[in-house]
Amino acid sequence: MWKLLRVSLLTIILIVVAGRFVLDRYYSRAWNNTLWIAVFPVSADDSAVTSHYISSLGAVQFSSIEAFFAREAQRHGLSLPRPVHVQLMPPVVDLPPRLERGADALSTALWSLRLRWYAWRNGDSISRVRVFVLYHDPALNPVVPHSLGLQKGLVGVVYGFADDGMTGQNAIVIAHEVLHTLGATDHYDLSSGQPIFPRGFAEPDREPRYPQPYAEIMAGRRALSPGSSVMPESLDGVQIGAFTALEINWQPQ
Repeated sequence: MWKLLRVSLLTIILIVVAGRFVLDRYYSRAWNNTLWIAVFPVSADDSAVTSHYISSLGAVQFSSIEAFFAREAQRHGLSLPRPVHVQLMPPVVDLPPRLERGADALSTALWSLRLRWYAWRNGDSISRVRVFVLYHDPALNPVVPHSLGLQKGLVGVVYGFADDGMTGQNAIVIAHEVLHTLGATDHYDLSSGQPIFPRGFAEPDREPRYPQPYAEIMAGRRALSPGSSVMPESLDGVQIGAFTALEINWQPQ
């Protein structure tokens, strides 16, 4: 009897989770209303530099994300004048669960559930997408782990730098991971990091093809030649390409 009860409870939980995913996917990609994005700063180290940086954060550090989505939505013909609203939330003390490199399918699934529980426990009741930005002192951590965004749960984990000079590139990574939560996929080669033609090019039909004037957001880098690219300093040098627009429901299927 207890086994049957446990199985029934697990089945109910899975049905609820699946139903929530379907609803989240629909409402986050309908683009009938402004999508609320909550950004939660998290200190990833014990550095005083990181603590000071987080305490100095304000809406201005994230305004370029809203402007980017508004500009690109207009360029793609979306009628919604303000596609996203970014809300800076109070800092979160606890670090999110970490996915270990080489994790198998079961471990990855369990980690995904733990991350969604973390987001629910530390999140708010208004925002649909929740992004936890783990800030690092660049003097202590010149290289940070790979950021991620989950469509299931609409949650992102961004590894950024506690440096005013990196505000623009932090914003690029946040926008990239937000788009992952909305269904966009990576458009760069995982082994080389180079943009994949044509979907990783902002202007794939441009002649001459190189150098590209903008980076495609899901490629993250602006192609200079067949084997070289550079990350822009800010979202001013980034566009949402046609492939990404299709993935997030900005273009007819």
